[in-house]
Amino acid sequence: MEDKILVCQDCGEEFTFTAGEQEFFTEKGFSDPKRCKTCRDKRKSYRRNDRSYQF
Repeated sequence: MEDKILVCQDCGEEFTFTAGEQEFFTEKGFSDPKRCKTCRDKRKSYRRNDRSYQF
């Protein structure tokens, strides 16, 4: 497997989906990521903070 260059659907920046990451995603049955690491982290943080305000 070779590294792939993907484009983030949020920010439009290119990011590398490494061969090791591809193997992990395949092993877990995940599809290729649609967001770069920065945007994934922002999204996780937003969702985590959003939940903390629900009672």
